[in-house]
Amino acid sequence: MIPNSNPDNGLLEVEVVYASPDRQRLISLRVPLGATALDAVQRSGILQEFPEIDMNKASFGIFSRLLDGRSNPTAAEYLMQPRDRVEIYRPLLIDPMEARLRRAAKLKSANKVKKA
Repeated sequence: MIPNSNPDNGLLEVEVVYASPDRQRLISLRVPLGATALDAVQRSGILQEFPEIDMNKASFGIFSRLLDGRSNPTAAEYLMQPRDRVEIYRPLLIDPMEARLRRAAKLKSANKVKKA
């Protein structure tokens, strides 16, 4: 749990999280007022801990709200608020539509075997 942020001292308590297939990490840190989500990621040290994070391909969010530059600001535009949690998302390994098609084909194949 993050202690209360104290905007009076010019710092905000925030978190940065990332999960690889093998492990996950949550880093609590203080960032200055006016810091962006991207600033928080860079200040957290998580990029050194997980060198596989490609800042050009990774997506970012605040409490599952994607910072996509469309319906929400980008990570470079979003100004951190007290107790925000920046989430770093890994790229998808397979397109969700392709995964659904594969599951349907597998199910169809399994049903043919049962009928035979």
